[in-house]
Amino acid sequence: MSFGHVVLLGAIAGVTIFLGLPVGRLRNPRPGLKAFLNAASAGVLLFLLFDILQNATDPLAATVRRAAQGAPVWGRFAGLTATFVIGLAAGLLAILYLGKIQRLRRPSPAIGPGAMAVAERPEAELRRGALRLGLSIATGIGLHNFSEGLAIGQAAKGGAVQLALLLVIGFALHNATEGFGIVGPLAAGGVRPDWGYLLGAGLIAGGPTFLGTIVGSAFASTYVFVGCLALAAGAIMYVVPEILNTGRRLGSWEVTIWGLLVGFLLGLATELVVAAAGA
Repeated sequence: MSFGHVVLLGAIAGVTIFLGLPVGRLRNPRPGLKAFLNAASAGVLLFLLFDILQNATDPLAATVRRAAQGAPVWGRFAGLTATFVIGLAAGLLAILYLGKIQRLRRPSPAIGPGAMAVAERPEAELRRGALRLGLSIATGIGLHNFSEGLAIGQAAKGGAVQLALLLVIGFALHNATEGFGIVGPLAAGGVRPDWGYLLGAGLIAGGPTFLGTIVGSAFASTYVFVGCLALAAGAIMYVVPEILNTGRRLGSWEVTIWGLLVGFLLGLATELVVAAAGA
């Protein structure tokens, strides 16, 4: 398979992230629909977290099994474990402290032209928070999708053309649901992002699939694979509680639980397509 064909495969797998993003442009959705969309996005991400952690720990488990059988791979196991722990901590804590820094840089509520400006500030703050949360979700998904691109590129490099094509189909379907995961919390917060924001979020989340395909076709690295997945897991671990907290504020906990279930099952359905490809 030529390099141009490999690049095309990565682009196809990544571009479907945009299919779910237009949901964010809904005008004034009802409170129940807001809660459902918000929770369904959390369900998709929750399944994605489950999937990510399984794939990230598989290389560690395989290495420790070899070490237990007498193979001299304890050093590799230590390296992979350190990569996983550092990546998970970085993905989780980076979003936490970046948010704290951004809040410290904002002007004090006491500063403003009058009472009207002070009253408007909470609404503006909620909007900024929802937009930041969407980009945090997109970042976590993008790190995960980079690892998917690695799988496509490595399959193509090894001459497994049919496997590479099946992976593209499976990951493309999977990514379509992930786009919805980005904008669900925005709808819940009453935020209708502009097309520029959706384009940027789509590039952050879907672009790494394309980049990972190129990197994977050039070389294979278990450390890069584990590190990207651990970073993604940390980011998603941070944002899922944020999304569920939004659901509680909407006052529709029953709808939230149903949405969480539907989102999780939707993620499972697309993952089964990937499994059918032999990934």
